[in-house]
Amino acid sequence: MRTLDGRYRLEQRIGIGGMSEVWRAHDSVLDRPVAVKLMSPGQEGRDASVERIRTEARAAARLVHPNVASVHDFGTSSTLPGRPLPYIVMELAEGETLAAHLRAGPLDWRIAVRVCAEVSAALAAAHAHGIVHRDVKPANVMLTPAGVKVLDFGIATPAGAPDPTPDGLLVGTPAYLAPEQLDRAPATPAADMYALGVLLYYSLTGRLPYQAGTTTQLLGARRRRPPEPLPEVPGLPAEVAGLCADCLADDPARRPTSLMAALLLAEAVDARVYVPMLQSVPPRQREAVSPWTDRAAAEQTQAAALTDWSAAPAER
Repeated sequence: MRTLDGRYRLEQRIGIGGMSEVWRAHDSVLDRPVAVKLMSPGQEGRDASVERIRTEARAAARLVHPNVASVHDFGTSSTLPGRPLPYIVMELAEGETLAAHLRAGPLDWRIAVRVCAEVSAALAAAHAHGIVHRDVKPANVMLTPAGVKVLDFGIATPAGAPDPTPDGLLVGTPAYLAPEQLDRAPATPAADMYALGVLLYYSLTGRLPYQAGTTTQLLGARRRRPPEPLPEVPGLPAEVAGLCADCLADDPARRPTSLMAALLLAEAVDARVYVPMLQSVPPRQREAVSPWTDRAAAEQTQAAALTDWSAAPAER
């Protein structure tokens, strides 16, 4: 058992990845459970890597949304002389990941659509702050008693920023990377929407929209042919199937925004989501409107655009 900076007592490792591991910990100052993500600095220069991770933590800390796991703190701990180990302290989201749920097979379409509506609402909050998540996948979606929590903004980046990783290295999970990411184009919110389309497809069918047994086969299949059409799901509204197809479009311009997707998916299951609305309200009215509003209020300002978008699938 270790304590970071005399404050965060590591209790149990609850997740591990290629560049990080996540621990359940206890914050002795505020006497509360937290999640601590220990991150391995890259090899491009440790000082630069630590600063990059600090910048990413600051960006994620700006997001205040019920479907985003909050970032509380950032620090470094020395494991060996001259080797600072960055860590990020986050809200401990109690529940089970979407990946764990999907091991038993596809979700009921109503649950799948509701989960993706909340994921899209979280992305809308990030995109409103100019942040692209870059790693939307079932393992980063936690299903809690209070709803969905989107985790791990560890490789998030400002929208449009050049990819800082070395040539030949793809950042993110290959099955969820948009086509332009495979070509190392700057990350945009449209890349997150491609990942949302894969997430929705997987949640509805229990499989990816590509047939491949290995990562190499997957990347080859993705470059050779488009995603397989979504099979018929009994009861699934046509507009949801259309949104899934549009999210998986090769052309980023054809993909819906996270705000539009959140509203359409929530409408399909009569759910409530929270989305940033200030950009949709005339400046003279902004002082009277909360920056966060529920689905009912969102519909009043977005109804015309949403109706036009869902009523003309042939034009998308």
